Amino acid sequence: MRIIALDVHRSFAQMAILEKGVIRDAGKIELERSRLLHFAKTLRPNDEVVLEATGNTSAIVRLLSPFVARVVIANPNLVRVIAWAKVKTNKIDARVLAKLHASGFLPEVWMPDEETEARRCVTAERTQLVAQMTRLKNRIHSVLHAHLIPPYQGSLFSKRGRAWLEALPLAEDQRRVILRHAGELDRLGAELAELDKSLAQKALDDPQVRRLMTITGVNATVAMSVLAAIGDITRFSSPQKLVSYFGLNPKVRQSGDKPAYHGRISKQGRAHARSMLVEAAWVISGVPGPLRAFFIRIRNKRGKSVAAVATARKLAVIVWHMLSKDEDYTWSRPALLQWKLRYLELAAGYPSHRGGRQKGPAAAYSNKAVREAEREMVGQAEEAYRRFVASWKQRSPTGCSGAANEVRQS
Repeated sequence: MRIIALDVHRSFAQMAILEKGVIRDAGKIELERSRLLHFAKTLRPNDEVVLEATGNTSAIVRLLSPFVARVVIANPNLVRVIAWAKVKTNKIDARVLAKLHASGFLPEVWMPDEETEARRCVTAERTQLVAQMTRLKNRIHSVLHAHLIPPYQGSLFSKRGRAWLEALPLAEDQRRVILRHAGELDRLGAELAELDKSLAQKALDDPQVRRLMTITGVNATVAMSVLAAIGDITRFSSPQKLVSYFGLNPKVRQSGDKPAYHGRISKQGRAHARSMLVEAAWVISGVPGPLRAFFIRIRNKRGKSVAAVATARKLAVIVWHMLSKDEDYTWSRPALLQWKLRYLELAAGYPSHRGGRQKGPAAAYSNKAVREAEREMVGQAEEAYRRFVASWKQRSPTGCSGAANEVRQS
């Protein structure tokens, strides 16, 4: 068996081959599809290829995988022998990769399947669009602030807000800046609507997305983002590993005989999925249910920000159990879920049935009595959680430290 290490760059890759304990340089290969495919045909079926994760890694792996026994992707953030080396060249980096893989000390990265890759592309594109629109809105606000114009009472980027912007007494150059940003906002908004339509169509066909949407406060965007980060849930043997993957676990430092110090969350891992879970936690803090009781309990001790992150961590644990056991959320609200699904159908381009004689599945949510009954049901669960915590505090001799341990271990 040979180990072929590739130090990948934008246009080429430096190769090193380790065979029978002897390592040698194998020159460079240009990263063009035809040349890489020609190189793949020269490999042996029992070869193993190793390379670091970078922007074009996915394409390289998909081309080489059918021709070799295994393609290993290394985590560049953890290969510190390369990152901290005093003498660092392409040839040395390729040799180090081959030696680390042969010794079994190479930190590997999971290669997502095509479905997970498609989810990640859609969620990443949507995130970029939203970020561009936010920057444009901030620029418009900065122009208004610079000219001492008070904030608009209402939605500034609605039709009425646009008419208000056009009527402002501004210099011609500043008016041109605002209108140019507003026009770009319209264009990006149309692209976002098309992307949301595609996302809604994918979400309706995905049973895992529907399952995560049974959690109050989790919509299709949050569910798709979390599933895109997770991929195959069997990769995580415990909920703690999933929490660590999202970077929601606290840092731990210990040296000598001193007690361990638990700091802030590590923030190592999928940043976008982590931010989506935190956003869902803020929504959950305003709706009745056991998770809101958890949020309030942590908020009263540590503040709102810590409570939101702790609730996001609790959500990650719940997501692991739901996906691993193929179970919906225990305290789901059926009428609210049907309303969410109907909203997805309309976003996906399904026909509207307004005015029809037959009521649709989401009609129950329009009934105030049904909504109140569901809120009362989850409110009782919230109150039961509070009573449980109160009785647990009376029995626990550790007091606040015991509550902190429960937050970390839950």
